[in-house]
Amino acid sequence: MDPLAAAIDQGTSSTRFLVFNTKTAQLISHHQVELKQHFPKEGWVEADPREIMDTVYECLEKTCQKLAQLSVDVSRIKAVGVTNQRETTLVWDKETGEPLYNAIVWLDLRTQSTVERLISKTPSRSKNHLKHKTGLPISTYFSAVKLRWLLDNVEAVRQAVLSKRAVFGTVDSWIIWSLTGGRDGGVHVTDVSNASRTLLFDIHTLDWDPELCSFFDVPMEILPAVRSSSEIYGRMGSGLLAGVPISGCLGDQSAALVGQMCFEEGQAKNTYGTGCFLLRNTGTKPVMSEHGLITTVAYKLGRDRPACYALEGSVAIAGAVVRWLRDNMCIVQSSSEIAFSGLYAPYWEPSARGIICGLTQFTNRSHLAFAALEAVCFQTREILDAMNQDCCVPLPVLGVDGGMTGNRLLMQLQADILCIPVVRPSMSETTALGAAMAAGAAEGVEVWNLNPDQLPEVTAERYQPQINTQESELRFARWKKAVQKSMNWETSETSCTSNGCQLGSD
Repeated sequence: MDPLAAAIDQGTSSTRFLVFNTKTAQLISHHQVELKQHFPKEGWVEADPREIMDTVYECLEKTCQKLAQLSVDVSRIKAVGVTNQRETTLVWDKETGEPLYNAIVWLDLRTQSTVERLISKTPSRSKNHLKHKTGLPISTYFSAVKLRWLLDNVEAVRQAVLSKRAVFGTVDSWIIWSLTGGRDGGVHVTDVSNASRTLLFDIHTLDWDPELCSFFDVPMEILPAVRSSSEIYGRMGSGLLAGVPISGCLGDQSAALVGQMCFEEGQAKNTYGTGCFLLRNTGTKPVMSEHGLITTVAYKLGRDRPACYALEGSVAIAGAVVRWLRDNMCIVQSSSEIAFSGLYAPYWEPSARGIICGLTQFTNRSHLAFAALEAVCFQTREILDAMNQDCCVPLPVLGVDGGMTGNRLLMQLQADILCIPVVRPSMSETTALGAAMAAGAAEGVEVWNLNPDQLPEVTAERYQPQINTQESELRFARWKKAVQKSMNWETSETSCTSNGCQLGSD
């Protein structure tokens, strides 16, 4: 009987537990639970850390029940990996085990004034002041800015830091700490791919950087230990999987890169989820972008293995715009308040807002739905153009994954707009697969062989461009024109006091 490896995939809107055969990469069983998001104010997006762990435990339990129904012995599971929404930021009390505030989700915009203040204190007043060390611009997107907001605005966090009880982590750290014992010996770690999204981590030395921590005024003792993406961090503390090693950890986009088996320099994948994330493997040396992309640590598959880097372009809104169309435009009684929250790569313009332009008297709902899909494809095209300029080698083909790739119209549109083939693996769970691969390959586990000649063959669906290049360029030029019209919108809210109402900029 082939050994199995499993992955906890904790995303923005759901949590899943998936179990794979280590020889065939076949998905054996899984369970998914939706995760509620909280929107306390416009532009604010939070998740309850307790609810995150509740969904993790529920997924573990239900998947084990399904395995029993399939007559699959859970003792065949030899390793568990964790993959997670990356920049989402938590602070908790290591003595009580309680979170000190809700998790601030990666696309939350409350930190815009914090970002402006931080940029203003750089010598060049540039958002790229820290890029030489971090690969990142100073942006609302990344964890250090969210952590700074928590330190400035939440008294419980401030007091816990003063009394040496506070610990910081992204969602991977919270899950691993909780599953390995929590306040009773939980392991406080992260991996290089998640650490590289914080603005506190030097991607060259692969460690927390004192100067960066000083810039954000973050005490280094609250940070997790940084480990590779594939090694035994600890063991499951309870339940049917008690004693099974947790031995893989990758931010979700890095996990998808591994799951797509993009191990060679120049290979790329795009994941279509709440946002959209295009990563291109640049090998063991980081490539600094001159065209608005970010440089990130892709993975480090073992303590003694080199780190591999990627160029990344992030689109803030992909699946979220489809939910907006479903929930808001179709008059469903719920709302998705995260839609249209600024432009990420290559613009890094948080003041941008969604606009609809080019309307005529013939425009109907179908046109709007089509335009929403086109917007995802055009933003991907902008990122790919920037990558091709940075790498000086055009990408010949794009691998894709994520929930939206089940839409064949979207996939064909993407091929038409990029003017290159788009390839979708028949097994679309590549994010979880990547985390399971990293877990199974770890030293001391070694039930998954990542040597190129040992990787399983994956069948795929291929979409070829079907319109001529001239038509594609014309449509892309119209998109660029619309993007310029979306800039410099302000998020304002009305605040009422005893002296009357006034507009305040958030």
